Amino acid sequence: MPEERILTHISASSAQEWRTNWTLVLAAAVGFSFMSIMTTSMGAFIGPLVREFGWSRTVVSMGLPIAGGLTVLFSPFVGMFIDRRGPRRLAIPGLAGMILCTAAFGLASGSIAQWVALWVVYALVSLTVTINVWSTAVARAFTAGRGLALGLTLAGTAVAQAVAPVLSTWLIGAFGWRAAFAIMAVGWGGFALVLCLMFFRSSSDGPVAAVPQDTSALPGLTIPQAWRDPGLWRIAISTFLLMVLTIGLLIHQIPILVEAGVSPERAALLAGAGGLAGIVGKLVTGVLVDRFRANWVGGLTLGFTAFAFFLLIDGVRTPGLIVAAMLINGYAAGTKLQICSYLTSRYGGLRNFGTIFGFISSLVALGSALGPLVAGIVYDQSGGYGPFLAAGTVGCLFCGLLIVTLPRYPDWNEQGMAAGAAVPTPAGA
Repeated sequence: MPEERILTHISASSAQEWRTNWTLVLAAAVGFSFMSIMTTSMGAFIGPLVREFGWSRTVVSMGLPIAGGLTVLFSPFVGMFIDRRGPRRLAIPGLAGMILCTAAFGLASGSIAQWVALWVVYALVSLTVTINVWSTAVARAFTAGRGLALGLTLAGTAVAQAVAPVLSTWLIGAFGWRAAFAIMAVGWGGFALVLCLMFFRSSSDGPVAAVPQDTSALPGLTIPQAWRDPGLWRIAISTFLLMVLTIGLLIHQIPILVEAGVSPERAALLAGAGGLAGIVGKLVTGVLVDRFRANWVGGLTLGFTAFAFFLLIDGVRTPGLIVAAMLINGYAAGTKLQICSYLTSRYGGLRNFGTIFGFISSLVALGSALGPLVAGIVYDQSGGYGPFLAAGTVGCLFCGLLIVTLPRYPDWNEQGMAAGAAVPTPAGA
């Protein structure tokens, strides 16, 4: 049996899957993009809030670490809910709640306690629309075309990165920051909610795809098996380290470029170009993993990220190499979570995908929170970003090696699946 042939609960070809489920991908991508707008647009609100209330930038920015911390704690429980009740039962009320929470930021009165409370409520509600919700529904609906489907779904956040800062800046200038929160919430969020009400269903929510509704009959590892599976641990460790390194680089990229002699204006343009490269990365990677062995594609892609760090090191960098580094980092930023979710679905199966990916999502959130802090500490202790860039070069190569050397996919038995038979032991476990 060729390694590329994965026997799962869906027998339809990639073309058939897309004809049946393209609206699901559209709804998931728009929903995921709305989940990302506060993170991607918050920079535009910092100045107006500082001027309005006299807050420090630290106070204005404290909400994102709050959200990250709660994600670390509760993502596994969200995953368990998804496996038992289906993603739609979280996504629909979650989007409605996110619309209200996002608009509520426009009611800020200048009280720091109120500001923190707004972020706590927002963080708890946002757990209902995290990456796990959207990726689980799409993974259950696609087999042959799963890589591209996940890539397009996760491209929603890349679109938010490209659109939200510009849109929020224009809205603040035209209507003020309070109205900007409300307009973005109702406009963007309302569109996402309508699409999801119409099209967002998974195998356990309704008959979008011809798959069994009892997730215990789906192929995949049990939770105890997943805890013992070395392949899943390698995926988790690689993803965590990559998030620490690449998010640290992403947040500090403009100071790193300015330190390298790039003007702040050109640094911002390069950062934007990296965002566009991220969209390309999701689409190209999605096509490649549907046609070739995914751990080879993922390992080589993640290992190639080392060049983004190496080319920025003092003594190596040149103006042309700096541009190349930003494009490489942007491309990689578009692939990390896509590769992680795809490999998790292949090596862990779909039986408990939500729970397994929920634990990995906790590591993603933790790595995202630690990355900027680690980069800042390195700069403060050494007087430059050189050690962080060197560590990123070595670390990305190590993460790519962890993925490219994974054993072949587990042999999920189609007949056993249909009969709800015991899950076979994955190869290499």
